[in-house]
Amino acid sequence: KGNPTLAAFIEECKKGGTTEAELALREKAGLPLGMTVKHPITGDTVPVWVGNYVLMTYGDGAVMGVPAHDERDFAFAKKYGIDILQVVHIDGEHFSYDHWQDWYTDKQRGITINSGNFSGLHHKVAVDAIAAALQTLRLGGKKTTWRLRDWGISRQRYWGTPIPIIHCDGSSEPGAEAPGCGSVPVPEKDLPVLLPEDLVPDGSGNPLKHCASFLNVACPQCGKPARRETDTMDTFVDSAWYYMRYTCPDGATMVDASNDYWMPMDQYIGGIEHAVLHLLYARFWTKVMRDMGLLTFDEPFTKLFTQGMLLHDCYYREDAAGAKRWFYPNEVLIEQDDKGRPIRTTAKDDGLPVLYGGTEKMSKSKNNVVEPREFISKFGADTARAFVIFSGPPDQSAIWSDSGAEGAFRFLRRVWNFGFKLNAINSGAACARFDWSTGTFYKEIKALRFEIHTVLKQIDFDYQRMQYNTVVSGSMKLLNALEDFKSDTTDASTAALHEGFNILLRCLYPVTPHIAHALWVDLGYDKQHGDLLDAPWPQVDANALQKDEIELMLQINGKLRGSVTVSAAADKATIELAALATEAFIKLAGGAVPKKVIVVPGRLVNIVF
Repeated sequence: KGNPTLAAFIEECKKGGTTEAELALREKAGLPLGMTVKHPITGDTVPVWVGNYVLMTYGDGAVMGVPAHDERDFAFAKKYGIDILQVVHIDGEHFSYDHWQDWYTDKQRGITINSGNFSGLHHKVAVDAIAAALQTLRLGGKKTTWRLRDWGISRQRYWGTPIPIIHCDGSSEPGAEAPGCGSVPVPEKDLPVLLPEDLVPDGSGNPLKHCASFLNVACPQCGKPARRETDTMDTFVDSAWYYMRYTCPDGATMVDASNDYWMPMDQYIGGIEHAVLHLLYARFWTKVMRDMGLLTFDEPFTKLFTQGMLLHDCYYREDAAGAKRWFYPNEVLIEQDDKGRPIRTTAKDDGLPVLYGGTEKMSKSKNNVVEPREFISKFGADTARAFVIFSGPPDQSAIWSDSGAEGAFRFLRRVWNFGFKLNAINSGAACARFDWSTGTFYKEIKALRFEIHTVLKQIDFDYQRMQYNTVVSGSMKLLNALEDFKSDTTDASTAALHEGFNILLRCLYPVTPHIAHALWVDLGYDKQHGDLLDAPWPQVDANALQKDEIELMLQINGKLRGSVTVSAAADKATIELAALATEAFIKLAGGAVPKKVIVVPGRLVNIVF
């Protein structure tokens, strides 16, 4: 109160905005308060400043500056000559004004220094240790505070949701001094505000600003001439809630009781941008609707899965001013050496060199997207899906490869050909009713069914944990087993093939619905199980996983020398006799008597002599 310069500065600070965007653009300014505080851990004297970028709503409105490792504190300290003490270090990297603020955010390598008893700790460990020390001293502790990221929802464009506000500037009569009503909400009875549908964006700006029939309205409060808001809402506003409208499209209100039946959503899948933006806004919107009595639940999504990105090669050429022109991959001619490594890249249109820009996330700005229509016209939609899913774990990024896509096409062509080959053998509808619980079957049939149901068990598990790439590789294993099976004309042999292919089609259906559906109908499986869309998920036959014989690795003096096949029910003595009777042991032993035989059940037998 006794410092008029400081008081004037504080009043000036109050005039500025407090959004993240406004604070980021504002030049850092401050004044010393003329007093100091004692550091709660070290006891050092710390000067107190008033700054124009510290929010009263953050913590207690007073924060400890960390100029060495915070971009805003660094700019402030450098401007006013405040000491900058480095407290996080990374071995092998030198002090740099350009990068050392980032060390605090390094997840692996940032180590504390100049921190007394807390030096030498990973910075995240140091945070917990210092919080514990403050707790012991009864001077503080860790606390989590929540806030919604600033959300600017207005856009200067025609095609968004209208913002229902009318601006009243006062009387339009000459000499009138009426202040007007300001920004007035559109009355609820006049909602929704509908966009005119006959405007054509021509690149000159928002056409709503020039549409008199939309723009000019009467003020809802005073009735005088006013103008409608022409900004429209960001599409995030709609997508933050409209998925709930899918549950009750005919509801008379925003949502109805059907929404409470279907929601919350079981699984949310989205890229990283959605995980940090859309997910946040959707949670906010849900809580608003809950508080309005429209919902009975607190969270919109039960589980979150963040998918990886598709990457692709990109090529460019720079002009004299340094501006880059990006080329589509199909516009570039790539010359390779005998080992398939690129040695020269040129543009097809002029033959001049282009530069390789590495692999980047597919984006229109870098022209490295793969045009789906061209790819689908060549290989089909199922191939596109199968390749993308097979390219890697869905939570990791994957590089698009034309050769890899061709591999997926070859696999599906094998599935298609095998289906027609099988159709020529016998009707799938009849074989689907074969009773596997009765009778005995020769070992090749048992081996096929064991492989089919073992892989099915893994595919079932992979679907549940959303590991879709191994679902495709598992389907490839199923096809390999079916192709390798030496069938005969018996009903059991044919039924085993149809059972395996029937399972393969159901496992592939979520990935390649067109091919799977066509083969399902052609083979007559729809007559037994109905349409593939409604067919039950295949169940693992526990009996098929029971093996009559097992193969054990055979080791002699600790070295692998082959294998030995025994009954699955064989005891230790029987396994030992079988191992001692093998040709490999007889040849190496030369009549010597073994010292001991070690049996590891289900895995190996080791003879030591």
